[in-house]
Amino acid sequence: MRSYNQFCPIAKAAEIFCERWTALILRDLAFGATRFSELQRGVPLASPTLLSSRLKKLEAEGVIVRSVSDDGRGPTYRLTHAGKEFVPIIMALGEWGQRWSRRTLAEHEVDLGLLLWALQKGAHPELFGTERVVIQFELTDQAENKRHWWFLNQDGTCELCLKPPDRDAQLYVIVSLIDLTRIWRGDLPFASALHHGAIELDGSARLRKVFPLWLGISPLAHIRSERREPSARSYTSWTPRSRSGGKTEHDRRR
Repeated sequence: MRSYNQFCPIAKAAEIFCERWTALILRDLAFGATRFSELQRGVPLASPTLLSSRLKKLEAEGVIVRSVSDDGRGPTYRLTHAGKEFVPIIMALGEWGQRWSRRTLAEHEVDLGLLLWALQKGAHPELFGTERVVIQFELTDQAENKRHWWFLNQDGTCELCLKPPDRDAQLYVIVSLIDLTRIWRGDLPFASALHHGAIELDGSARLRKVFPLWLGISPLAHIRSERREPSARSYTSWTPRSRSGGKTEHDRRR
């Protein structure tokens, strides 16, 4: 850990908090991640060795505590009282980012894995009650091997599946990765996306009604941008996209 060589408490705190990846690690711990594999999903560009190093330093500083899990699946991590005092700082950073850094995302900033992880973490499977519901996403702008994803909701939990857990899903969602990212960020209101065809739902009326509530978008999505330039394209006169080949796999199945 690099030092500013100052006795100022701001400098001492910055030495811990401002090291690369640390704020994102603390972000994910604050939002419920406890395992090394979960933390890796939140910082996919950090190597396992680097992540392990950051965790050891945070533990040494008393910001997190490492425990042995009861299930034998490896250690778990949680914030200490000192670590929890960083949470308002993290949220304030997020609020500033939503208010002042909103702009059209660059291609390298749209991350499929990170979005899927965020959807799994933020979902509200309890809204389905005791019903077992599979939601299939078709990401229309992705290659075939990254096009279809499934979320299994049962017993109050949501699990991302790489293969269909059932023969047929109960709800189908057709959307591009970029539009789904914009919905999650709050750049594109769900109602507008649905009205203009940026997202399409196929399933029972009840499940279509529950879906926007199930979709756990960013807790900062409600914060309006204060940048002068528009952060998102207008959908005032937007027409529905045309899909590759004219039909999706689900269209053909129907």
